[in-house]
Amino acid sequence: MKKLLIILALLSAGLISAQAPENEEEEKERRRSRDSRNRLHLGIKLGSNLSNVYDETTSSYQTYSKYGFAGGGFADIPLGKYFGIHPEVLYSQKGFKARKQDMGTSYDLIRTTSYVDVPLLFALKPVRPITLMAGPQYAYLINQTDIYLDGANSGLQSQEFKNEDPLRKNILGAVVGVDVNIWNLVVSGRYGFDLLSNYSDGSSGALRYKNVWLQGTIGFRIF
Repeated sequence: MKKLLIILALLSAGLISAQAPENEEEEKERRRSRDSRNRLHLGIKLGSNLSNVYDETTSSYQTYSKYGFAGGGFADIPLGKYFGIHPEVLYSQKGFKARKQDMGTSYDLIRTTSYVDVPLLFALKPVRPITLMAGPQYAYLINQTDIYLDGANSGLQSQEFKNEDPLRKNILGAVVGVDVNIWNLVVSGRYGFDLLSNYSDGSSGALRYKNVWLQGTIGFRIF
């Protein structure tokens, strides 16, 4: 009887030792399948900008922040497990609210500038849910709408751009941000600012400034 018990114990120990490596490998494979940092992803995102301006050259304006729409597509291109490139193409509304004081009179201005933003961000992926990003951004101005509020003189003006206009349509900026990845859902936060002012002609008498904005979006990986 004792010999039989010893034999059964040895057989059980052998089965356990044989299954342990297999179970360990299965667990490692499950972890790898949940970690998507080294995979190519494509996705879409929607959200909002909270924008303002800085470096104004006309002190008679007092500016305030305004909200605008932001949305488009993105890609995650891995360069290994912990690094990657994150390009985006976005329709992005920026601008500001302002009050101008001029010789005892004042009026309010709401300016909305619509851009196609193309940030090219370098990604650091220290842990699976978090991606840190920073890089340059190219922006192309496609429309500018001004709403003037001055009692009876209130009005709307939408500007169409000509090649000879001193208004700068190609703008270089910088962006930093973070993504929180929850399965295929991506919650993103960005801080961006222009490096070039809105006018290329330094002698222009119009309000000269650079855009600055906070952006929050929710995205979905479709691939």
